[in-house]
Amino acid sequence: MTKPADIRAKSDDQLSTMLLDLRREQFNLRFQRATGQNEGTARVRAVRRDIARVKTIMAEKSSSAAKA
Repeated sequence: MTKPADIRAKSDDQLSTMLLDLRREQFNLRFQRATGQNEGTARVRAVRRDIARVKTIMAEKSSSAAKA
């Protein structure tokens, strides 16, 4: 689980890369669950929340840039 302060410290490119990595991990976890190989069900929830955190902070940054 990533802390919001750590995410805010990253640049836009790093956030995009982080979002892409989290989406890949989410896909892999979904695939593991479908094939019955998923062992850590809590990780699915953590990844989903991390994606939401990253997207929220990206939206905050873009709205603050638009205001400036």
